[in-house]
Amino acid sequence: MADSSSCSSASSCSRGSCEGCPSAAAAKKGVRNTAFLEAPNKNSNIKHVIGVVSGKGGVGKSLVTSSLAGIMARAGYSVGVLDADITGPSIPKMFGVHGPATGNDEGTFPEVAEDGTKIMSINLMLDDEESPVVWRGPVIAGVVKQFWTDVQWGDVDYLFVDMPPGTGDVPLTCFQSLPVDGIIIVTSPQELVQMIVKKAYNMAEMMHIPVLGLVENYSYISCPDCGKKIEIFGESHIDEVAASLNVPVLGKMPMDRSFATAADAGRIYDLDNTYLSEAKLVLEKL
Repeated sequence: MADSSSCSSASSCSRGSCEGCPSAAAAKKGVRNTAFLEAPNKNSNIKHVIGVVSGKGGVGKSLVTSSLAGIMARAGYSVGVLDADITGPSIPKMFGVHGPATGNDEGTFPEVAEDGTKIMSINLMLDDEESPVVWRGPVIAGVVKQFWTDVQWGDVDYLFVDMPPGTGDVPLTCFQSLPVDGIIIVTSPQELVQMIVKKAYNMAEMMHIPVLGLVENYSYISCPDCGKKIEIFGESHIDEVAASLNVPVLGKMPMDRSFATAADAGRIYDLDNTYLSEAKLVLEKL
């Protein structure tokens, strides 16, 4: 049977149904299928779309996303964050923005943080930020697409997409519907998580999306007295995993109270996250 890994209905594919399918044709050529790409809002001019993903939750993916946005904004680029984590949105809180988002006949306007970062998240559309989003996968995936087609992003050099953990509906929708230039995979030092990294990597490979590199969060804590690095989750294996996948390590972030303090205060952009300096160089080469 033809490779249906990038097919929108892969779960129901058969040899017969895949005949003539654009996804199958693209897979045979080893290139990304663009048949399902959605056109952006007519008032959007976005140069680069970067997905930030993780194979599992709790590894600090939103922290890495917001840190990358802050780094690029500080460097003078126009930056946006599309919060695709519909059921667990945290980006607005970290940037200190609140809804309700406004718009006109041509679409919705993103909220703008103090540092100029443009934000769109489901929390900016809800009457109560603490209300749970209890929706099924197809509805959630549809909202993510609307954040691309119905939001007037304006001129943006780098749009970071903060995806939910795992390899389900939303990452699949983003990979198929958005012109993703590459993804950054976030992980932590535990060996179990390294296995999950390969799941995220393999999904990107199946969809022919470039993997720009890996970021390890919670790498260590620094002793406040002597400065010694303490690896509380055990020895890091990120370099070995990156070498096996032939991708670079873009940063190793420690556990640092200042990160949580800035995020809770809604001023994550105040952090000058030097741990991700290599990621900045990779992004600027796109």
